[in-house]
Amino acid sequence: MSLPLLRHPRRDAVLLQLKQNLILREISSKAWDALEPLLEVADYRKGDPLLHQGTTAMEQFFIVEGILKRSVSNAEGKEMILRFAAETDMDTSYAAWRLHTSVPYSIVAVTAVRAVHLSMPQWVEFLDAHPDIKKRFEYEVMRLMSEVMAHTITLHLLDAPGRLARFERKHPELLGRIPNKELASYLNLTPETLSRLKQRRRAGAPRSAAAS
Repeated sequence: MSLPLLRHPRRDAVLLQLKQNLILREISSKAWDALEPLLEVADYRKGDPLLHQGTTAMEQFFIVEGILKRSVSNAEGKEMILRFAAETDMDTSYAAWRLHTSVPYSIVAVTAVRAVHLSMPQWVEFLDAHPDIKKRFEYEVMRLMSEVMAHTITLHLLDAPGRLARFERKHPELLGRIPNKELASYLNLTPETLSRLKQRRRAGAPRSAAAS
């Protein structure tokens, strides 16, 4: 269930956290006055979907607390995790909106999550009225697409220790926060293999060189 940010019982705390978001941290007071009435706050349990693969009901999400994953599944239910995102980050269906397609992935809560969201039509209208924010946001969307591509390439080019080493180097803020099963899926490993790699690392074994 969502509540408008303006009526949320913890509005001040949520607003403080929201203003640390990489997209929203530099916007003007005037822009905030236009944006805040559009925002809703929702709490999700671990495993709850925020957005379903194939949907045309698109939204913009800003993470206040917790971790989300972006993933794709085939007809047999086999999942591939494309990225994780945590506090100060966001996820979006903006590219699908611009391309007039359905959303090609799901967005799901990895942990308990509090997120602020608004519909994509509202977000696009806001962006069109604030070109500086739109420029920063579209750059971030392109960066996320590049990140997903780099991860996919990594799965083919690096061995298992290299994949883990790269994740630890690229995402230190997520270390110890993602369930083993989810991280193993992201790295295309079995949970047992990931556990062995972690044990070996803790024992001080040399690790494989990681790609940039």
